[in-house]
Amino acid sequence: QVQLVESGGGLVQAGGSLRLSCVASGRTFSNYAMGWFRQAPGKEREFVAAISRSGDSTYYADSVKGRFTISRDNAKNTVYLQMNSLKPEDTADYYCAADYTVIPRTKPAAYMYWGQGTQVTVSS
Repeated sequence: QVQLVESGGGLVQAGGSLRLSCVASGRTFSNYAMGWFRQAPGKEREFVAAISRSGDSTYYADSVKGRFTISRDNAKNTVYLQMNSLKPEDTADYYCAADYTVIPRTKPAAYMYWGQGTQVTVSS
């Protein structure tokens, strides 16, 4: 089992920044690719970003490319999502997830473990 706890969400004005954190416990963190997903009210959960076990490879949804940065610190069992130039359409609950795989995947169904989510609201 892997337990994931997100933090860092909140209310921010359009154009602002937030940094989300996700702390993992329970298993060897560096064995898992990590992903961030989001879900807005009435919409399906969608892929935001993913990072490989070592952190050497990162992947982004087109909608956040150039604005968001995913990173990880395996010594701290933590994955981050730096979100810059936020837009109202980024408003959603953000979830981190762990996937026991070498190459990160973009589909939510591929991820074994999920956090409880942190809410991000971007006002216009």
